[in-house]
Amino acid sequence: MNSVLDQFRLLHPGPRDLIEILIVAFVFYRVLLLIQGTRAVQMLIGIVVLVLVYAIAWIAKLTMITYLLELVFTYGAFAALIIFQPELRAGLAHLGQSRVTRFFRRMEEVEVGEEVAEAVERLGRSGIGAIIVLEREMVLGDYIESGSEMQAKVSADLLTTIFTPYSPLHDGAVIIRGDTIIGAGCILPLSQAPLPDRSLGTRHRAAIGLSQETDAVIIVVSEETSTISVALAGRLTRNLTPAQVRDLVSGRPARSAAEQQPVAELPA
Repeated sequence: MNSVLDQFRLLHPGPRDLIEILIVAFVFYRVLLLIQGTRAVQMLIGIVVLVLVYAIAWIAKLTMITYLLELVFTYGAFAALIIFQPELRAGLAHLGQSRVTRFFRRMEEVEVGEEVAEAVERLGRSGIGAIIVLEREMVLGDYIESGSEMQAKVSADLLTTIFTPYSPLHDGAVIIRGDTIIGAGCILPLSQAPLPDRSLGTRHRAAIGLSQETDAVIIVVSEETSTISVALAGRLTRNLTPAQVRDLVSGRPARSAAEQQPVAELPA
């Protein structure tokens, strides 16, 4: 009798069931945001394939294969904890954020905005090309591995030094997490979208490419024109001022700066 009632309950979900579904969906959404753009995505696809193989083997009564896969699932959980340690640490740190930590993070963003704005102003004035990536919700671990890992506090002097011509790391992207430079000389994916302006080079294409795959903010200084551009969500905004870059990085409203100088947006 109870089983019959349970079946009718599934056909006619109540408010409590809808709340549970929404909570589980939100958790899955946050987990997918956390692992997007990292090696965890490929690992997740591999796990799905193993589960499908296990289901087929169980239906076909292939006992040896099901036994071996059960062993993989049992000990694979411990291996996953080790492999996904950076992502898990980042996720737990995000969940543990309070209003106090957000306040300090806000102060941190303002300081980083000042340093990045000063750096792009110097680089543009000197005609030096640069690409600076600001990590947001999505972890950029895979892109950091393509370059040189660092642990250095963000400063205009250090950013200018990294992009100085003929320096070992000048020909790649710098990745910033919080107030720390965590990677330099990093290789970014190139967008395949056509660019209408020939003055836009590989750096702009790489900035658009990364913004199409992640939620990062990518700042580009053109070596040819010394203009400053920002790529976000697959769009490239050009001819920004250092003040606009500072407001963007700091999270300040940039309406007054935008009114002073119009910007051109290129769809990716």
